[in-house]
Amino acid sequence: MYRELAKAAFGYPIVDNHAHPFLKSKHRDSIRYEVLISEAHGDALDDAVHTLPCLRAAAQLSQLFGLTGDDATWEGVKKKRLEFDYAELCKLCMEPTGIQCILFDDGLGGIAEMAEDLNWHDQYTGNPSKRIVRLEVEGQNILQDILVANDDSPLSIDNLCDEFLKEFTTCMNNAAVDDRVVGYKSVACYRTGLDVDPAPCSADELFNCLTSASQQFKEKGSIRFEHKALNDHLVKIVLDIAGKCKKPIQFHTGLGDNEITLTKSSPAHMQPIIKAFPETIFVLLHSSYPYTRDAGYLTSVYKNVYLDFGEIFPFISADAQRTVVRQVLELAPTNKILWSTDAAWWPERFYLATAQAREVIYEVLAGFVGKRDLTEDQAVSIVKMAFFENANRIYMLGLQPNVNILSPQL
Repeated sequence: MYRELAKAAFGYPIVDNHAHPFLKSKHRDSIRYEVLISEAHGDALDDAVHTLPCLRAAAQLSQLFGLTGDDATWEGVKKKRLEFDYAELCKLCMEPTGIQCILFDDGLGGIAEMAEDLNWHDQYTGNPSKRIVRLEVEGQNILQDILVANDDSPLSIDNLCDEFLKEFTTCMNNAAVDDRVVGYKSVACYRTGLDVDPAPCSADELFNCLTSASQQFKEKGSIRFEHKALNDHLVKIVLDIAGKCKKPIQFHTGLGDNEITLTKSSPAHMQPIIKAFPETIFVLLHSSYPYTRDAGYLTSVYKNVYLDFGEIFPFISADAQRTVVRQVLELAPTNKILWSTDAAWWPERFYLATAQAREVIYEVLAGFVGKRDLTEDQAVSIVKMAFFENANRIYMLGLQPNVNILSPQL
């Protein structure tokens, strides 16, 4: 019905403002495939195959892989994908996406061991990939390196604290001037919640946190920052740096696996820290689902807050996706919404996320045009901002949209 809107929704290039790298070919079957459509872990993944998102994904991937009849099932998809040469599978999934540039968070567990380097992915996009620095992982690595280097003669806790904070701050400042790095990310939501305290942290609190983390390393051989005072302090260091260098900082909000405390995953908890750093650009990831309206409110009343409506593709049902997009548009300024796949491990996730998002944004905006809430030209403008222009602007990518990257699927 709306040809120009369809051309934009199904054909305009995309800046994927948050994703994770592909598995290497030799690891293509190392992670359980149901992770493609669920945030569940362990035995809970057994139930994921009975969800609407899984049934929809199976139908879409069956069509992509040429499966019909009794073979067009989730198990059929799992079997068929392994018959493809990996390079062929990647090309088959990525060519229809229209993704022109990907911003990669490479701090997800397992990436260092099993995933491809960031610029390996450039063969499937029109522009070089960029990096998002996950601050908690960088901090853990820095502390581990210090402890290993001083294993024979351990530092006193005050010297350890001084050296750690100095090296962490240097690392984040180096990222600020690294052309390949376009932003930062915090997973405070997973660790201690989004209620980051704007007040300064005391020396005693930091000492206690680092003592605990050092003991954790001694006992387990690894460190996971789960100490609120320390986590909050590191977030505030990076918020200050990000504000000065004008590189956005992304926050995981809402939907996640069972390591988050759901009641602390609403971005509403972030209001004090957003107020405390007005010069810093906050990007609320994952549609903040199921707290989308909370996020939309924050984008409407704070100049420095943006909302990414990603990850819900393909993790929730089609009808729920339409509801979330409508909720985003209830209040959020359309020049402050971004989109991402939040894809990880497999090219199929990039395919599903883009195919579903393009369909849903067309349906929602066409509905608004049909009710005369928008003109078709306004709807087209919203698509272009959400898929490309807003991310291009706030991450200072300097890209021109390659409108030939994808033929409109009309």
